[in-house]
Amino acid sequence: MKNITVSEQHLDTPHGLIFIRQWELDESAKNDPIVLLHDSLGSVAQWRDFPEKIALATGHPVIAYDRAGFGQSSARNSLPSRQFISEEAEIAFPQIRQTLELTDYYLLGHSVGGAMALLIASEDSRCKGVISIAAQAFVEERTREGIRLAQQFFQDPDQFNRLGKWHGEKARWVLSAWTEIWLSEDFADWSLIPELSQVHCPVLVIHGESDEYGSKAFPETIRDQVFGPVQMAVIPDCAHMPHKEQPETVLNLISAFFNQSE
Repeated sequence: MKNITVSEQHLDTPHGLIFIRQWELDESAKNDPIVLLHDSLGSVAQWRDFPEKIALATGHPVIAYDRAGFGQSSARNSLPSRQFISEEAEIAFPQIRQTLELTDYYLLGHSVGGAMALLIASEDSRCKGVISIAAQAFVEERTREGIRLAQQFFQDPDQFNRLGKWHGEKARWVLSAWTEIWLSEDFADWSLIPELSQVHCPVLVIHGESDEYGSKAFPETIRDQVFGPVQMAVIPDCAHMPHKEQPETVLNLISAFFNQSE
């Protein structure tokens, strides 16, 4: 059994303290790290054992962080701006990359984290590859309807309290940061398409066939618009959480992607 070393730290940034966890095999130090970007309700802890499995499957160290306002990172006093996706790519992530002294790296993002990963790759040639899981490419009515249903779901105190398990007193902010931004009329025309042609690194696009927040138009758009080598996998009998619903399938896809990319 291979041993994995897990380490944690808080980075002091202009946006407050950012919580980071790293997984590393003894022999993985020479490999470029894979940085994970979580979804709209996510956190480092909610990846559960997936980062460890990625490290074991690929031999690469894995890094995950809580965005400001989420998980074990500092709280935020106001909701994100309508440009929060590009701001993560252009402002927040570069600060983390510089502090951790990352040179070449890979990105893996789930949902909005996938969109952030693709934007980062469009701007930084040091990104050697992107894996997007259930990423949005624009806003569909299916996206908005899924969020409206989630709003109703979290009106149940028991369900809302589940968010508190991961985000503590920040849970209400986390839910509002997702629903109020994505359902606002001035976010309705948000799109990744203008930036996708600037993505030149290899890309793996994973999507659940029954994703409640977006149709196959999302992965197809990413596949068709990025400039570099791209693979697309639409997984049957799978919704918005492929890495939790069908982890072995996703891990096999990731392993194959690294075998082909390196």
